[in-house]
Amino acid sequence: MSAAPRERSTFLGLLPWPERKAVAQALRTETVGGLVLLVAAVVALVWANTPWSGVYEEIRDFHFGIPALGLDLSVGHWTADGLLTVFFLVAGIELKRELVVGELRTPATAALPVIAAVCGMAVPAALYAATAGAGGGRLDGWAVPMATDIAFALAFLAVLSTHLPSALRAFLLTLAVVDDLGAILIIAIFFTSDLNFLALGGAFAGLAVFYVLQRLRVTGWWWYVPLGVATWALMYNGGVHATVAGVAMGLILRTTRDKGEAASPAERTSHLLHPVSAGVAVPLFALFAAGVGVSGAALAQVFTEPEPLGVVVGLVVGKTLGIFVGTYLAARFTRARLNPDLAWADVLALAVLAGIGFTVALLIGELAFPDPADAEHIKAAVLIGSLLAAGLAAVLIKRRNEIYRRLYEEETLDEDANGIPDIYERAGTGPAAPGTDR
Repeated sequence: MSAAPRERSTFLGLLPWPERKAVAQALRTETVGGLVLLVAAVVALVWANTPWSGVYEEIRDFHFGIPALGLDLSVGHWTADGLLTVFFLVAGIELKRELVVGELRTPATAALPVIAAVCGMAVPAALYAATAGAGGGRLDGWAVPMATDIAFALAFLAVLSTHLPSALRAFLLTLAVVDDLGAILIIAIFFTSDLNFLALGGAFAGLAVFYVLQRLRVTGWWWYVPLGVATWALMYNGGVHATVAGVAMGLILRTTRDKGEAASPAERTSHLLHPVSAGVAVPLFALFAAGVGVSGAALAQVFTEPEPLGVVVGLVVGKTLGIFVGTYLAARFTRARLNPDLAWADVLALAVLAGIGFTVALLIGELAFPDPADAEHIKAAVLIGSLLAAGLAAVLIKRRNEIYRRLYEEETLDEDANGIPDIYERAGTGPAAPGTDR
């Protein structure tokens, strides 16, 4: 007797109710933060291209801190090395949530988004290397076009007034989470210099104490805040980019709830810090990182110099090819069936949208090109590449927006006003359904 054929999983189908709620909350914060980020980037660009650009540079380059502790940094570096640690802490928590209760918790569900994300990082890096190498340029910036900026992408969707279904938004979020992990690994491995093993040992000891406190269920911010700041300072002095400490602490925080616990430490920390990250830390970083001169000559150099051109090609072409082809091949390999209400054109639009790279791309650009003149050209390339990706995505998404609107209305309709969309009650996958409360 032959075995029954295995049921094919649905790709980009209706999300489980608990996952839908968690994703909606994360995306809501990111969207609001993305709009603030957009404003900060515009302010930086305008400010840097006015007669008061000298004031902008003076503020950005102003140094303060504690020199005795090796922490005498400029305002720009405090935002990149300090405030972005909060961003990566939240990213670490989100990655941990995805690994424990989200799309990455099992190999079967993780395979497709992980393969898509890895291809979406590898192809842009390869295209940058090919473009810059063919023009005789430096290969240092191969990692710049690898990361998607989820906040900027969601802010763009909000400005565009689209009704993208939650499954597409969740897939974009998962891609960005894996991107962030890839970015932090690249920063930790390839952008370290003058390692101080004593300071690094102290940083790892701090992370070990952090882990033990979590295992012992110790609560109280007075334990974790001083320990976190000390670990961050030791990581910075150890020669490894200080944001690595943030993502490490995010991964250590406990995600599962104990019996009688209303929220896990990771949930409480994310609830507290996510608005700070999205609304303060990332916009302030953008304010002091996105201020580049946008003269005709500067724009021309983006398309004539090999390194900036490689960044633009990587973001616009590399991200699209990598994510779309990677998703298609992964779906074929895992025998996943695309949601019949959607088409591969929707995946293509999402792949183009993922070419919006801002926060992490700017950070890696500063690390890869320490010379301010080179960094300016790379930053301009990131901005132009992101704008081109956004424009192409707008055309593709607007063509399908009526379909998205119908799907969005179907999955949010709540006629009995009980807080649970009717589609979940009809499918029997609401919070009262067995086995759905994870």
